[in-house]
Amino acid sequence: MNKLLIAVFFATSIAAFAQKQITVEDFTTKNTFPQKTVRGINWMKDGKFYSTLENNKVVKYDITTSKPVEILVDGSTLSPQIDIQGYMFSGDEKKLLLQTSFENIYRRSFTANYFVYDLTTKTVRQLSAHGKQSYAAFSPDGSKVAFVRENNLYYVTLSDMQEVQVTTDGKFNHIINGTTDWVYEEEFSFVDGFYWSPDNKKLAYYRFDESAVREYNLQRWGKTLYPTDYRFKYPKAGEANSTIEIWIYDLASQQKVKADIGTEKDIYIPRVKWTANGNTLSVRRLNRLQNNLDILHINASTGAATLVLNEKSNTYIDLEFTDDLLYLADGKQFIYTSERDGFKHLYLYSIEGTLLHQITSGSFEVAQFVGLDEKNKTVYYTSTEVSPLEKQFYSISLDGKKKVKLSQAAGVHNINMSTGFQFYIDYYTTATRPTAVSLYKTKDNALLKVLESNDELARILDDYGFVAKEFFSLKAADGTPLDGYMLKPKNFDAGKQYPVLVYQYSGPGSQNVNNTWGGGHFFFHQMLVQKGYIVAVIDSRGTGARGEKFKKVTYKQLGKYELEDLIAGAKFLATLEYVDDSRIGIWGWSYGGYMSSLAMTKGGDAFKMGIAVAPVTNWRFYDTIYTERYLQTPQLNAGGYDDNSPTTYADKLQGNFLLIHGTGDDNVHFQNSVVLQDALINAGKQFESFYYPDKHHSIQGAKTKCHLYTMMLNYIQENL
Repeated sequence: MNKLLIAVFFATSIAAFAQKQITVEDFTTKNTFPQKTVRGINWMKDGKFYSTLENNKVVKYDITTSKPVEILVDGSTLSPQIDIQGYMFSGDEKKLLLQTSFENIYRRSFTANYFVYDLTTKTVRQLSAHGKQSYAAFSPDGSKVAFVRENNLYYVTLSDMQEVQVTTDGKFNHIINGTTDWVYEEEFSFVDGFYWSPDNKKLAYYRFDESAVREYNLQRWGKTLYPTDYRFKYPKAGEANSTIEIWIYDLASQQKVKADIGTEKDIYIPRVKWTANGNTLSVRRLNRLQNNLDILHINASTGAATLVLNEKSNTYIDLEFTDDLLYLADGKQFIYTSERDGFKHLYLYSIEGTLLHQITSGSFEVAQFVGLDEKNKTVYYTSTEVSPLEKQFYSISLDGKKKVKLSQAAGVHNINMSTGFQFYIDYYTTATRPTAVSLYKTKDNALLKVLESNDELARILDDYGFVAKEFFSLKAADGTPLDGYMLKPKNFDAGKQYPVLVYQYSGPGSQNVNNTWGGGHFFFHQMLVQKGYIVAVIDSRGTGARGEKFKKVTYKQLGKYELEDLIAGAKFLATLEYVDDSRIGIWGWSYGGYMSSLAMTKGGDAFKMGIAVAPVTNWRFYDTIYTERYLQTPQLNAGGYDDNSPTTYADKLQGNFLLIHGTGDDNVHFQNSVVLQDALINAGKQFESFYYPDKHHSIQGAKTKCHLYTMMLNYIQENL
């Protein structure tokens, strides 16, 4: 061997030896790859300061220097000492509401203890001594705090700490006041169901009667001699929902007025908010099929309703996506988002509901409505105008003119603007770099300071040989272009053939393929790449960022087009010379688990191996709001539920299949996996399954996650 070859051999060996190997522990029980960020930013009124929670202290920072100027409160020095887990300013910034003893219920719901800290007197008082509270919130003038306890609504007058009970009929699994039922919490994404009027005089609140909703029974195994039952109201597709009412309580008279939301009871009220007028409440009303939306203005004194805006769709109105509704301070106009022209855009209406004009337009989506600077009549937003894979930051005048692109670098920008819109923080990431957090001055768009660069993480990633995403495109069966990316081994050799694992989520409006660092199960995928696999991520039709037509093609037939596209993806990958076409696998979680289950059954032999974690296996088992939005009810569209159910095609299972679920999953019930297992057994199909006792949909816990990823790694190495 000549000296040159020897040198090359040793250099290669040293490089290979120097690259650290990723272990499951690195991203489960350890924190080897910490991506830092700037959390808990609370912009202060004067626009010159912000505050954050760090080391049990609420610290005030100067915006221009990003240096701390004052410790507003230190939980460890209070009497009693408080482990501050969250905080909120009163409107005049003279008081702080401190949250501690936080305890989760479901995904968003919780109980906690709250304390009120007076920044002037430096004194702290417990909000209530009668049991834990939920969702405590100051009145606009800071004189009162409202909260929910055990399904009833209360408020406390801070001058004398007198507690007033607004409702008395709250009862678990029957009546809910001031917060939401399970399905609203999960699918409409909120739990704080009460709202102070801007003049501090009234409280509007939700009342749910869930008496007619059927219960779902979770067995909790724990370590007791007998398991315990936990029953909660969960409306499955086609079943009865809660009956919703909106009430308005007048603090002075202690009288309540019921809002007139119509005679039809089988509806949703997904959003409630006050207008700038303290006597006008805005209520959004959806029909059960979620293809007809009304905006109602309620007279808070009488409960009378005025229909302001109506929007209809041939498919569904995606309120989770088009959620923005901003009432201007002058009380004369509001901004509303809609997909009415095929893409999500911003529209300006008069307070009476007359469309004045469209603010943004074009073949792209408004991704984030950042805010409106009313003084300068300037709207701020991010959009996909440059590419569906990116989010860029823009300003535009309220009349839809003078559009300016504020962000410059390619990638994804998420924006947090200060009170008064003088400054903004840009959370910026690309496929090759973790998130950088930077502070800008809005007026001249000048960078003031990088608050977090994540340079240390970048060095760690380099030590471990992390590889960058390589984007690719393929075509669906109908010619529609689809986006994807690959992670290839560091020492990739195009002359070799590699096994490929496809990861996908595929759910309506989701997006896994974009110009960002990381993504779902990213460290697990990087570990697989180190072990000689290619990981490919594909966004099928039905996913987001590419307009209404692309997203809503799956309407009434979830799974059909997504499966076609994943099979097209497998066929595309099989044509690549460096892919071993006999070793293509697929996996996913939740909706992705549904699709990997469907791919291994109805999908024929497209994939050699599949893993499904917490999958829906028939949409009849899932909740009303999510499922019926996309499929209508089972009574109206039985085929849409059964024609693309993995249980329907259990006898067609091919390849190696691993099914995983947590028995305590309150979202996608363990029932889904039990029914699929039963169908596979009856069909004489061999497969493997594993359950995690009492674990939720995320299969929580560092040690549990370590076990899960280790099991999946072993299964992939043995079967793909």
